[in-house]
Amino acid sequence: MVVRMTLAATLIMIIGMTFRIPYAWQGAIYALIVSRENTRATLKSAATIFLVTCIGTIYFLTTVRLVINVPLLHFLWVIGTLFLAFYAVSALTNYTAAVAFINLNALAVPLWDRHVPAEINVEDTLWLSLAVLVAVVVTGAVELAFLRVRPGDEVILPISDRLLAVTNLLTCYAEGRAVEPATQKQILRLETLGTSLLRRSLRRSNYSSEYSVEMGGVTALVGRLVDLAATLPHLGFEASASDQKRLRNLASALASIRNELLNRSIPGPLQFNTDQEPADVPLLRELEHTVSLIPQAFTSRHTPEYLSLVDDTPRPSFLAPDAFVNPDHLRFALKGCLAAGICYVIYNAMDWPGISTAVTTCLLTALSTIGSSHQKQILRILGAMVGGFVLGMGSQIFILPHLDSIGGFVLLFVAVTALSAWFMTSSPRLSYFGIQIAVAFYLINVSEFKMQTSLEVARDRVVGILLGLVAMWLIFDQLWGTPAVRELKQTFISNLRLLAEFAREPGSKDLKTATARRFSLGETINTNLDKARALADGVLLEFGRSREQDLALRSLVRRAQPQMRVLFIMQIAEWKYGDHLPGFELPEAIAVQQREFDDRLAESLDAMAARMEGRSGGMQQKLQQARSRLERTIQDYSPKGTSEGRFDALLLLGRKIESSILSFTNET
Repeated sequence: MVVRMTLAATLIMIIGMTFRIPYAWQGAIYALIVSRENTRATLKSAATIFLVTCIGTIYFLTTVRLVINVPLLHFLWVIGTLFLAFYAVSALTNYTAAVAFINLNALAVPLWDRHVPAEINVEDTLWLSLAVLVAVVVTGAVELAFLRVRPGDEVILPISDRLLAVTNLLTCYAEGRAVEPATQKQILRLETLGTSLLRRSLRRSNYSSEYSVEMGGVTALVGRLVDLAATLPHLGFEASASDQKRLRNLASALASIRNELLNRSIPGPLQFNTDQEPADVPLLRELEHTVSLIPQAFTSRHTPEYLSLVDDTPRPSFLAPDAFVNPDHLRFALKGCLAAGICYVIYNAMDWPGISTAVTTCLLTALSTIGSSHQKQILRILGAMVGGFVLGMGSQIFILPHLDSIGGFVLLFVAVTALSAWFMTSSPRLSYFGIQIAVAFYLINVSEFKMQTSLEVARDRVVGILLGLVAMWLIFDQLWGTPAVRELKQTFISNLRLLAEFAREPGSKDLKTATARRFSLGETINTNLDKARALADGVLLEFGRSREQDLALRSLVRRAQPQMRVLFIMQIAEWKYGDHLPGFELPEAIAVQQREFDDRLAESLDAMAARMEGRSGGMQQKLQQARSRLERTIQDYSPKGTSEGRFDALLLLGRKIESSILSFTNET
């Protein structure tokens, strides 16, 4: 991904310099922003940015003509535009679209403050749109070129990655060695990612309807396989010699399926020996059964409904559902508009347009909580200092005087871009730092069609950022602040209630509806888990009299987060029994007790949420009793001729869930 981002940005820079396209540096920045993990996401991001840029350009050119000759109206137009930009940040569900509109505002507003003929401002606004168009086209072309180099497509490759991760995990168990941390992390990442994006890509593919249905079945089965595999490291077991042999056969079968899918051939039928003794490895039979169903998805023209290609993910909405009814969006826009308006008045009153980056700082660092804003502000100033002072000024003083061609400058540009892209792709915590390095360097060395000899650009940029940070501190922290610790607590409680709701989901008579509901809830829970982690980082940057108490809550949430995720993974595995998926059917007597166990689990999670809210609650004893009744029912049923090994995984899951809840309760 770093190579793709660097190549696209470099090509845009060369095109801009060769054909003297103004704002080529902005196009290079968009190459870094547009690039995503897969081709479809990159092209969608590129189309979104270009569409928003075109709409924004039309907005500027049609509205500014009404106010350009009246200073007071022009000022009110700027304030209204800033308000609209901040409202977009809060109300738009697509953050890429919001960023595109913000960037256009940050550049177009200072353009129309200049005392030059209107024709020049119109031309520069159109040049800005052209730079974005070049960025979109070049980045898309690079992405498509890399797609042709790599085997597979957007459906086969993700399935192949999941099969490979499960194969590596099973191989570790088959060889009797500890699971490698990288393998376990990859399995957990894929389980968290789910299959919603993969199913969406399949819906939009040009496959035949028959093959789409078949691949929909494969997608569902591979998703189930990842769920089961992700549960294994948390169950704790020791594989016997016979189990290791079965695991080797299973890993070999998965490798064969993966190779056949990559070669565009249909996997051959698989049959595992179901008459073997009960396995010591939990979920082994379920894994074997799931793997054996993958070839059947191609051979059967009557794929079960829950395996078919279903649209179980809601259609994305451009605006948040509460965009026009939630007053928080209005308050956020007012706060941001006030901070950016202060900066706008200051740099115009001082006649110092070089520090207009103050407005951009307000737009880009405005987040809903104090701590999150602090985090982004720190990354922005650090990135600007590294990219502006260290790399920008450093190259002006020590490197550029020795370069006499664009070839040498390309090498410098590639090195800085690769460094920025590496930070952007390394971690969500550092991605913003990486983009700020690139922005500062490009603004200094790519904004003109010559070697930049003045150090004023870097100085003005940093001064503007500092001004923006002061305005944000004044408005968002001192006057209208929302502590991250409060949002963290609410998110944590919300996730407890969502886990309780997930536990109540199995048992629906409509299997397709239950499956869609399960995916929707799962994605919401995963989103909230990631949100809680980000908010916990923001709490560190909040100070006040309650800081010690806030840090204690943060520590509690951070300790509970891994346990919550493990509990969620085990709930996913146990859910398959509750909805009686093929291979997970339960006798009626056991199904009733398993349903009772799920209900008590939900009550325990609700009780923990109530206790976090300051209300009493305690249902752990009832959960223990429900698990004991489930175990006795299974033991009573086994002598009737059914192998007890069929229910070993369910028993172990119940015990682990109960143990996790008890540990979870002690933490909270």
